[in-house]
Amino acid sequence: MFDAIRNNKRIVQVFLALITLPFVFWGVDSYFRSSGGASEVASVGGSSISRQEFSQTMRDQQERLRGQLGREFNPAMLETPEARQAMLDSLVTQRLLLLHATKSGLTASDAQLIEVIGSIPALQEDGKFSKRRYEQALRAQGLTQAGFEAKLRQDLTLQQLVQAVSDTAVVSNAAAERVIAIQLEERQVSEAAIRPEQYAAQVRISAEAVKEYYEKNRKQFEIPQQIRAEFVVLSREVLADQTTVSADEIRSAYEKNARNYVAQEERRASHILIQSPADATEADQKAARARIDAILQQVKKNPADFAKLAREHSQDPGSGPKGGDLGFFPRGAMVKSFEEAVFSLKENQVSDVVRSEFGYHLIRLTGIRPGKVRSLEEARDSIAAELKLQAAGRKFAEAAEAFSNTVYEQADSLKPAAEKFKLPIRQTGFFDQVNRAAAGPLASNDKLFTALFSDDALKNKRNTDAIEVAPNTLVAARVLELRPAELRALESVRTEIEKKLLAEETARLALKDGEAKLARLNKGEALALAWGQPQTVVRQPMRGLAPQAQRAIFQAPVDKLPAYAGMQLPNGVYVLYRILQVSAGAAKGEGDPRAKAQRAQLAQMAGAEDFNAYLAALRQRYGVKIDKAALARGDGEDAPAPDSAPVRPRRGKL
Repeated sequence: MFDAIRNNKRIVQVFLALITLPFVFWGVDSYFRSSGGASEVASVGGSSISRQEFSQTMRDQQERLRGQLGREFNPAMLETPEARQAMLDSLVTQRLLLLHATKSGLTASDAQLIEVIGSIPALQEDGKFSKRRYEQALRAQGLTQAGFEAKLRQDLTLQQLVQAVSDTAVVSNAAAERVIAIQLEERQVSEAAIRPEQYAAQVRISAEAVKEYYEKNRKQFEIPQQIRAEFVVLSREVLADQTTVSADEIRSAYEKNARNYVAQEERRASHILIQSPADATEADQKAARARIDAILQQVKKNPADFAKLAREHSQDPGSGPKGGDLGFFPRGAMVKSFEEAVFSLKENQVSDVVRSEFGYHLIRLTGIRPGKVRSLEEARDSIAAELKLQAAGRKFAEAAEAFSNTVYEQADSLKPAAEKFKLPIRQTGFFDQVNRAAAGPLASNDKLFTALFSDDALKNKRNTDAIEVAPNTLVAARVLELRPAELRALESVRTEIEKKLLAEETARLALKDGEAKLARLNKGEALALAWGQPQTVVRQPMRGLAPQAQRAIFQAPVDKLPAYAGMQLPNGVYVLYRILQVSAGAAKGEGDPRAKAQRAQLAQMAGAEDFNAYLAALRQRYGVKIDKAALARGDGEDAPAPDSAPVRPRRGKL
């Protein structure tokens, strides 16, 4: 619960979403200027979406995903026609809404803008808006104040427009009750399994069948070609390790940024929470207050039992099992009423009842970590590391170009680049295009990995281009050794083929027998089957029950019980289901959380349908044209993607 207080404040999420939007801010005026001609990929009501804008949007999205996924990010995920179409659809939708909002005279007021920015805790000092922090945050994101505020105003306007449509969807009570009844229906089911291994004695796999399978599926038994490679890595971190900074530079940086070395006071607290949200009924709030008052009396009798009482009574799932412990935190980390109580207590003192938006709290202060100023000696190493990184960042652009030129121009070896930039040459084990494990760090970037298996790399043993695998990180690689593909001998795979054929044939027999038994059961015949214990099956995901099994059970007609269904699982087992009882779904009173969730989901679906219809109407009203040929060419015509090397003619021998 208090993890939510700390990390999930809605206004913080809104701010972070706004400053990391995948759409570049081009200025409101530019949205309605037609650049026209061959440079556009789409137009909305005469307003062009240029290839440059589309390319920038793709790059922004690429950087956003790289930041989220780290080493797991694969640039290829944005290079598909589907990804390009989805990105263009997003731009078209944004342009449609902005065009309509502007023509309708809709805009977010200055007061709304001030309220949103001023409410962001990350931009506050001592609970008040800090212009210094605001400017620092903008600089860190590479934004200007005018640009950010114009974009924020635009997004607040669009948010109002979207909510005016999607949040006003109405679902009739009759429709809601019908859907709830379907979704909450329960069926009592027992099952009987028909296993493929029961038919193993009936199957004989001949040598001819094995040989025929081998000849028809030779590709399955090929050991693919494998390579062993060497590579060098040029990164900002490598350049930082090669950089030295003087004592005077460190002292100067310390003095210029003295405020950064002042640590805030932090306090450690434990709490007991009885949940009572602001929208709870008066009766529920009184009950919660009575419960926390009773716990307070127990704490007063024996303060040493605070942790025990927290484990027993606290409704905070994060801290309750830990005796209420929230760890150390500074001012600004908790909601205001909670923070004020914590910072007014003495160590080991227990507060009176504290009300917050989450409910009622009892708080015990368990530790104080005073604020302090880090000395130059304490901060020296971190300052030196930061100065080195800054210097390396400035050097990287120049070094990157020289590195790329060296590995390209002296393509028969990585040694010249390694010596010039003082880089170690690292080697991999043997790997192929499917099993990448032995490729080590080369496996994480598809572009680099593909380049290693190009004809130029395999046949001529030439260096790959220097490829950006992460921000400020270039890698060039070269094939050292090639093992050609070879076919495994029939005798070495005979047992493997026999097992596969046996599994296929026994699964076929299990399916045939299972379907026959299901037909007989549906005719009313009594069969001696080993039915398991009945269990309740619902439509929500269930552990141990495959989704396709749920579908088969709920698709079976139940006008007459017992009813039967059956299906074959991926492992070849055929399962018969006997439906013994059906309980119609119904909400258990107004407060049934399942019914509330279903109603909310229905409203959300209806809102989405209304909004899609609204967008379709806007498309028709303003007109949307898409240049499919330009879209198919991708996002790199106007400017190379950030992880692309300059296009150069391929190398050859004269």
